[in-house]
Amino acid sequence: MSTLTALPERPLRFIRNHRLVTVEAPAPDAMLLDWLRAGGEHGTREGCAEGDCGACTVVLGELHQGSLRLRAVNSCIRLLSSIDGCALFTIEDLQAADGALHPAQQAMLECHGSQCGFCTPGFVMSMFALYHQAGAGAPPGCIDREHAQTALSGNLCRCTGYRPILEAAQTMHEHPARPLDEATLTAQLRALQVPEGQRLTSPGGVTWRPADRTQALACRRASPAAQIVAGTTDVGLWINKGHQAPAEVLDLSGVAELAEIRVGGGELHIGAGARLTDAFDAISRRWPPVAGFLGRFAGQPVRNSATLGGNIANGSPIGDSMPLLIALDTRLTLANTRSQREMPLEHFYTGYRRNRLGADELVCDVRIPEPVPGQVVRAYKVSKRFEDDISAVCLALALRLVDGRILAARIGVGGMAATPCRAPATEAALVDQPWSLAVLQAAGDILRNEFTPISDMRASAGYRREVIGNLLTRLWHDVQDGGVSLAELQP
Repeated sequence: MSTLTALPERPLRFIRNHRLVTVEAPAPDAMLLDWLRAGGEHGTREGCAEGDCGACTVVLGELHQGSLRLRAVNSCIRLLSSIDGCALFTIEDLQAADGALHPAQQAMLECHGSQCGFCTPGFVMSMFALYHQAGAGAPPGCIDREHAQTALSGNLCRCTGYRPILEAAQTMHEHPARPLDEATLTAQLRALQVPEGQRLTSPGGVTWRPADRTQALACRRASPAAQIVAGTTDVGLWINKGHQAPAEVLDLSGVAELAEIRVGGGELHIGAGARLTDAFDAISRRWPPVAGFLGRFAGQPVRNSATLGGNIANGSPIGDSMPLLIALDTRLTLANTRSQREMPLEHFYTGYRRNRLGADELVCDVRIPEPVPGQVVRAYKVSKRFEDDISAVCLALALRLVDGRILAARIGVGGMAATPCRAPATEAALVDQPWSLAVLQAAGDILRNEFTPISDMRASAGYRREVIGNLLTRLWHDVQDGGVSLAELQP
């Protein structure tokens, strides 16, 4: 019996309103939003069909380290098969049996946060997740404007305006508490967890859902042509906008091993399947100055679904995580059923969206050295919109400053070439030089000419060259004006 046929054929199962829902073998390209609307539940809206507007937001409950965790996600680019073993909440599930509104709904009503109403269900679902993350019994004022803005960063409104919506998010806990029965829901989700993996076969094709890393690698070897997915935030666009219909999908979203984040051997190990929300939190705790940069990566629902390994393997030249990871000297672990190998991230790419991943390999681990004394790390994103936009230029730097000199430099660049890459000539111009504005400006001139960018809808080649050089001047002012003294950077 082959590895693939050894995975048991069983239907999709998830929990909704504390009831088990079973769906017989959805097609590999079936999206959660389409399934909801085809079933007559039109409260969850379709706006952009690419995860940008948030009208399709739903909330998934998953077990994380044995506890229930609720997160808002975009249902328009979420494969239906990927919610196996989860709890699903939509706008139709929030009203109580007696007709009482959920605090998220009541707050939107009283703060006049809805005008045309199209985007409202998506906003309410993001608020629902925020409400329960804070705790139903949390005191009024527990959610400030900054937390509200982060939670709603993936939801767009074109008529109401954001002030009343943000006020609603901040005042939810002023209304009578509506706790979840977390103990029951957690027990129900635990009952759905099985170690055998899953095979979903439909007239449209087959989806393989391995339960652990060994199964995942075996599936990859047995079916190298299968489309690999984890968060589907990019593949979802290929399906919705490019009308692609993969006949085989290898869905890694159920492999907990690949989502682990741990520290060992002086390195931060982030599993390739770790959601960007978790991966970015781990990185930001170690390098706080990049938290704002990472918070501009798409919106919160996208970060809640997307994975770090998926962003890396996708290899977009304007993928925001790669320049920072390159600057931080990140190494990848690539594995198959027989062995594994390590590789610096900057050596992974061979061309536009091409990489060195073997036909039987998976990216399994992302390894980042822990911070060292004297290290200065900054990352900059230049885009037309500040929020929820794709970079025109991205620059990340990790310098080591000791006694007023630059002892080491690593620079990651995005948007300047066919792949994310390093800037070795600029690095060489900085190393063993005094930390000064003149040195950084001279290095900026080198950086402007180290790449041959293209002109496209996001920026002209000339603009990209000028801006990326200017960002080294910005680095100087960030460090100096940000209150970081050289004394703080001593080993």
